[in-house]
Amino acid sequence: MIENESAPGSSASATTMAAWLQRRYGGPEVVESVQLPLPTPGATDLLVRVRACGIHAGDVRLMRGDPYLLRLAFGIRRPRTATRGIDVAGTVVAVGSEVTDHRPGDEVVAEIGVGGGLAEYAIVPAARAVVRPADVPVQHAAALPVSGGTAWQALDAAHVASGSRVLVIGAAGGVGTYTVQLAAQRGAEVWALAGERALDLMTDIGAAHAFDYRRVQPGSPEIPAESFDAVIDIAGTAPLSALRGLLRDGGTVALVSGAGGKILGPMGRMLKAVFLSRRRRRIRSLAATAKPEILAQLVELTGQGSIRPVIERTYPFHAARDALAYVDAGHTVGKVVVMVE
Repeated sequence: MIENESAPGSSASATTMAAWLQRRYGGPEVVESVQLPLPTPGATDLLVRVRACGIHAGDVRLMRGDPYLLRLAFGIRRPRTATRGIDVAGTVVAVGSEVTDHRPGDEVVAEIGVGGGLAEYAIVPAARAVVRPADVPVQHAAALPVSGGTAWQALDAAHVASGSRVLVIGAAGGVGTYTVQLAAQRGAEVWALAGERALDLMTDIGAAHAFDYRRVQPGSPEIPAESFDAVIDIAGTAPLSALRGLLRDGGTVALVSGAGGKILGPMGRMLKAVFLSRRRRRIRSLAATAKPEILAQLVELTGQGSIRPVIERTYPFHAARDALAYVDAGHTVGKVVVMVE
């Protein structure tokens, strides 16, 4: 049963909800608007009325089942979790019997797993929920969890600290815009490779130098070899040997993503990284996970104005398929958010 709170146009005794669902793998055309039974929270879960849902590359990979290796974990013939949307911000409307640190009416933000956010209501593990303060707009909160958390963990993996010189490759996307800001906030000197239309943004959010990736490549005169303490590779296309060559002694390349085939995806590149890594010039593949303690710090930094989510577009809930299509097309600058309310 839903306690106290209800969605606009719904009653507290609602038994169904609107959601975007896919019954097979494919492009945005396979996602359809449906009515589903209202989910019931488990003992350690929250039922959240979703107010905003952030969309990112992981959503479209799960939508397409690409690479095929991914389907071993998430469903061979169709996704086991049929509703996309991992990042949500909303209002708690019911809590499980073992939940003690949240109650109906709380405003929260969370990374909820492999999907479920493109719906009027979502189940959120209570352990992953972070309180959203009033000074953080709901659309900003929904843009934080996966991309901001991945950026934070990539910088940790590469040991980025005050005085580091760090190169961010693929800096204009959701993870990239947070990586630039968080590295600068740590006191690093940030160099960014991004698309031409995002170059002014890069310097605005903290990059000391910004280059068009179509004109400047790792190892070119503008980005000299043996010049960086850390390289955060989000684009995933540069040769690993070239990335390693950019490092000073003691430096680290953190691989956030990677190009690959339809079957194994970036696994081949990740395995190659193991063999190319050296004791003084390391290459590490990042497997970011949900860390509520990091999300809480991201929320705090956002409220302070120390970082700001870069949101290129917002979409109304009825146009959620269009939001997925836009991210699926590539070259998004920053984040895309669906406003569910």
